[in-house]
Amino acid sequence: MNNLVSIITPMFNSEKYIVETITSVINQSYQNWEMIIIDDCSTDNSKKIVERYQKKDPRIKLIVQHGNTGVAIARNRGIREAKGKYLAFLDSDDIWHKMKLSKQIELMEKKNCAFSFTSYEIMNDNGEMTGKVIKVPEEINYQELLRGNIIGCLTVLIDLDKVSNVKMPNIRHEDYATWLSILNKNELSAQGINTPLAYYRKANNSLSSNKIKTISWTWNIYKRHLQMGFGESCYRLIIFGINIFKKYWNARVTQTK
Repeated sequence: MNNLVSIITPMFNSEKYIVETITSVINQSYQNWEMIIIDDCSTDNSKKIVERYQKKDPRIKLIVQHGNTGVAIARNRGIREAKGKYLAFLDSDDIWHKMKLSKQIELMEKKNCAFSFTSYEIMNDNGEMTGKVIKVPEEINYQELLRGNIIGCLTVLIDLDKVSNVKMPNIRHEDYATWLSILNKNELSAQGINTPLAYYRKANNSLSSNKIKTISWTWNIYKRHLQMGFGESCYRLIIFGINIFKKYWNARVTQTK
């Protein structure tokens, strides 16, 4: 349990959050990691903040894009620079539980699996926990994942010795499209840990908060990215919509307990 983990962090105007994000990585119980931060042409002090941490800790690496390319292209740049056996993703406003990496690596080595993910809790823009927990199953395959994306990008850990050529398409819901492609192409099941080991910051104006846009982007994944027929795309979209409702209803129920 001493393999390098490459953590990919795209960043754009994140001066309000990036210190907390970096700190959650530095505080990991598992310490063999590199954090590759891709600055996507920020106009605030994000880059200067990262440079200060980079001077203190050589495991933190900063890549500066020369134009604003978007999150998928920024992540792909980080993936190309990754040197680890394991690949993880953490956006510049999210944070991890200190045991996140160690618990996932322990699971993956025990089960000899290529892909793992965990439950996560939603926090508001100020970093206050809302009590909404997105719970995950112990295992999910391609057909099950088509029903809806239960895999939070900030929770994923991929073994690059078993999954090669990871690349995110430059479309909305690029992470969902990526997980579907990985599971389908490699005939894998992803292993879940039903403990919240990551914390997702959800701003009131976040893209993911708009359910109509989410459904539209998912249609694009089914019809164009996966090249499903019209009928199957419609069927999958109906199931996806039902599962979106269930997912957030369950999170609300958890919050009230």
